[in-house]
Amino acid sequence: MNLEYIFNPQSIAIIGASGEPKTVGAGLVKNLLQSKKKIYCVNPFKSKIFGMQSFKNIRDINDKIDLAIIAVPAKIVLDIVLDCVNKKVKGIIIVSSGFGETGEKGKELENKIKEIANKAKIPLIGPNCLGIINLNQGLNASFAPFTPKKGNVALLSQSGALIDALIDISGEDNLGFSKIVSYGNESQIDLTQFLQYLKKDKDTKVILLYLEGVKNGKQFFEVAKEVSKEKPIVVLKSGKSKLGEKAIATHTGSLAGEYDVYKAIFKQTGIIEVDSIEELLDTGKALSFLDRFKGRIGIITNGGGLGVLIVDYCEKYGVEIQELNKETIEKLDKEMEKVSIKKNPLDILGDAEPERYEIGIRNLLEQKDINALIVVQTMQIMTEAEKNAKIIVGLKNKFKTKPIVCCLAGKKLIKKAINYLEENNIPNYSDPKRAVRAIKNLSLWIY
Repeated sequence: MNLEYIFNPQSIAIIGASGEPKTVGAGLVKNLLQSKKKIYCVNPFKSKIFGMQSFKNIRDINDKIDLAIIAVPAKIVLDIVLDCVNKKVKGIIIVSSGFGETGEKGKELENKIKEIANKAKIPLIGPNCLGIINLNQGLNASFAPFTPKKGNVALLSQSGALIDALIDISGEDNLGFSKIVSYGNESQIDLTQFLQYLKKDKDTKVILLYLEGVKNGKQFFEVAKEVSKEKPIVVLKSGKSKLGEKAIATHTGSLAGEYDVYKAIFKQTGIIEVDSIEELLDTGKALSFLDRFKGRIGIITNGGGLGVLIVDYCEKYGVEIQELNKETIEKLDKEMEKVSIKKNPLDILGDAEPERYEIGIRNLLEQKDINALIVVQTMQIMTEAEKNAKIIVGLKNKFKTKPIVCCLAGKKLIKKAINYLEENNIPNYSDPKRAVRAIKNLSLWIY
């Protein structure tokens, strides 16, 4: 199926459009009004919606329709789909719930709709989904509460509500998206087809995936393995427990399957598995900002406590720390007299001025067998966070093949410094655990 009219429509009909606050139909209209597309409202009970003419039926619209978004009760969706077929729309998104996730009757209705769409060769997303967002086209064809920042990360999720949470959190983390897809029950277009599309998408560098289950395990394995060779896939899998498996059946109607099977598939296909929403976004940011690396890391800190925590987490997550060689120690002795003990982690002490950060970072990066760096900063009265950030960016641009991950601990006092780092593709994590985990996952993309 051709998904171009899903992601890049020029004309869109919202069936079930509404002007009533806090309704799905109103949310869809408001979001789509932000786009530069032709928008048509369809609601037989309204003559105008947000000042626009409302049509009684999609067939009454005197224009070609690329994409129809259906947000009406499940019992009338079948008739609406038939109207869309007669109108010769190029793509359909059904956000309505009440289908396979509700039981056998809902499944029968879902299958009938699928058959009609297949026969007409119209790509269909959903039902029971949030919709799609294509940031590179300025398109928000969803009822998400707002449009997130544009970037190079694609997000696929069976859960629409989880997408809402993720894009809200991502705003604080300076993470931007290329495309966001809530695919719900996967009646027709399934996960593998979206993965294939994103493999070729020039705007996407990383794929984040919230996964409940897959309908065709063999196909998923083959497609994921091929896509992973081109772009990293990061997955947050739910339904690992027996109770979780049962909950999934009533959410999207998916078959969760045995978690051990999924775990083996992830490993064999090169998919990076994470354990939490936080780790999903942290890993996405690292992969979005940085290039892959293999090898051992260096650590520089102005706080001994955080340095010790970093070491603990490195051991926990299997991140290897490289000892400083004789040449590096001699250079540090010459340039950094105040710090008496030169080792990795390099503790440059709490009163470290920007110059000391520059000397430490530069010398660690110059050591050939240090392949990446974690820079830790605690905020003390003498700390110059913004100057330190500029030094880090400057050295990152000089040592382009060595990723730098920062742990500038804090928030309000260092907001400008963090923003400067991340504007220059250096991810920052306030917690040392998150920094270590991110750099570990960065190294897991095996291709």
